Amino acid sequence: MSHLATLYRELRPWLRLLGRRRGRLALGALLMAITAFAGIGLLALSGWFITATALTGMLLAAGIAASLDVYVPGGGIRFFAVTRTVARYLERLYNHDTVLRLLADLRGGMFRVLVRLDGQALAQRRASEWLNRLTADIDTLDSLYLRLLAPPLVALLAILGLTLLIGVFLPLAGLVAGGMLLLLWALLTLGQARLGMLASQRRVIELDRLRSRSIEHVQGLAELSAYGSLATHRDAVAQYEQRLYADQRRLGRLAALGNALVGLGIGITLLAVLWLASLAYASGTLNGPLMVMMPLAVLALAETLALLPNAFTQLGATRAAARRLNALGAAQGAIREAERPATLAPSTPTLAFDAVSLHYPGALTPALDRVSLSLAAGQRMALLGASGAGKSSLAQLATRLVDPQAGQVTLDANTLPTLSVRTVRNCVGLLSQQSELFDDSLAANLRLGAPAAGDGQLWKVLAMVELDAWAQQAQGLATRVGEGGRQLSGGQARRLCLARLLLAEPRIVMLDEPFAGLDAALAERIATRLNDWLAGRSLLLLCHQREGQPLAALGVGDWTQLAEGRVVAAGSA
Repeated sequence: MSHLATLYRELRPWLRLLGRRRGRLALGALLMAITAFAGIGLLALSGWFITATALTGMLLAAGIAASLDVYVPGGGIRFFAVTRTVARYLERLYNHDTVLRLLADLRGGMFRVLVRLDGQALAQRRASEWLNRLTADIDTLDSLYLRLLAPPLVALLAILGLTLLIGVFLPLAGLVAGGMLLLLWALLTLGQARLGMLASQRRVIELDRLRSRSIEHVQGLAELSAYGSLATHRDAVAQYEQRLYADQRRLGRLAALGNALVGLGIGITLLAVLWLASLAYASGTLNGPLMVMMPLAVLALAETLALLPNAFTQLGATRAAARRLNALGAAQGAIREAERPATLAPSTPTLAFDAVSLHYPGALTPALDRVSLSLAAGQRMALLGASGAGKSSLAQLATRLVDPQAGQVTLDANTLPTLSVRTVRNCVGLLSQQSELFDDSLAANLRLGAPAAGDGQLWKVLAMVELDAWAQQAQGLATRVGEGGRQLSGGQARRLCLARLLLAEPRIVMLDEPFAGLDAALAERIATRLNDWLAGRSLLLLCHQREGQPLAALGVGDWTQLAEGRVVAAGSA
């Protein structure tokens, strides 16, 4: 019982989510039940009708007067046949639509969990692991209703219905059939789940590792080749693959065992019912058509029970996926929303870092060490420093992707934790060095910055970054950018992300190497346009050095130098 209680606790959040669509689930289960009962009725009535027809024919051939109404049973057979076909089609169509809706609910919920995590929490797992949580683990949970809840419930109802059907004509046969089929049901559910639990749980873990390793292998092919580690990494992938195949073969054998149990259990039950029915026929308490009908009704249950072995053999996979997603759902980032958030004035606020310190977990040295810096309303400043100096860490603090371990960041007189995360990120816009683009159209990627933006606004910001002519020569706003912006050059991807930032219209703008990959003339032209757009806004330009940057065109007059997480110099142009 403790194992069942633990299993229930692990699946309870997902059962609760299923409960939100209980109406659809109940209708789907009803369609499955109608299909099962129509199958039993079709085979049972067909057996009765064929036997009754044969006996009537034999009596007539022997010269004995006999009659049989063929219309009512014939109509019943047609009714069950049509009902079974229509119900099966509607059940498949309706239940798979329901499962797709449930998967959308699950993924939406997981995205909401990810959004509330801070940068440090997100960095604890590889990108491939997050991808597996959002795809493979959630896909595994689609079996919760379609294979693990509805089919065993329908099978129980079918066993009960069959027991009552046989029991009406021969109570002892009904009890025997019901008892044997319930034992078979338990073996196909609890027994198969117990046998396959460990192997199916391992399969989820090994599949996760194999996918992660495979992604790393492809993405890091050049580096692995350069360092002579390609063969070692390939061997590790092959080992994960072999372990995965071993578990899959074991699970396949267990599923085959379950299918064999279905055939054996149905066969033994059929023989037991046939034997009892034959005794009753010999004693004159049961007629011939009913004697044939009862074992055929048992045979019809095979299709319903055949859904159980493979599903419950894989129960461990569903359990492992639920456990991993539960851990993700329980994950709490360091970022906490204010219970009663303060409000910002509509004017551009002053951004201030007051003795902030930031130390990433596992790092030998702090990323920032008591840094104090102020960006006044409307001020434009260049933040200089080599890679690792702390520029990106300050940007993450300003957008509240992380919180400092010491000191505070303020907008006017408000510390960031007293403001809602949405308020902070609407006020402070960041163009990071990593271009986050999705495999969709230019319009869809741009509207991430302003969902309500019209086409005219999109073309305007594309013109500001000189992507309008290129887009017109392609497919306009419908031009697809590819996964991660792979259809674009590095410079085009950066400019598209900059255009998206322009659409969002933040009051404080932080640009991290915005002109990387652009020639000097193009960078100067874009900077000149940005200068006009920045009127009334504050700018913090993150770059390695002043040389080569269009600071004058941007109107940048102040600069601050960072080194090893500290402010080492400051000045004005």
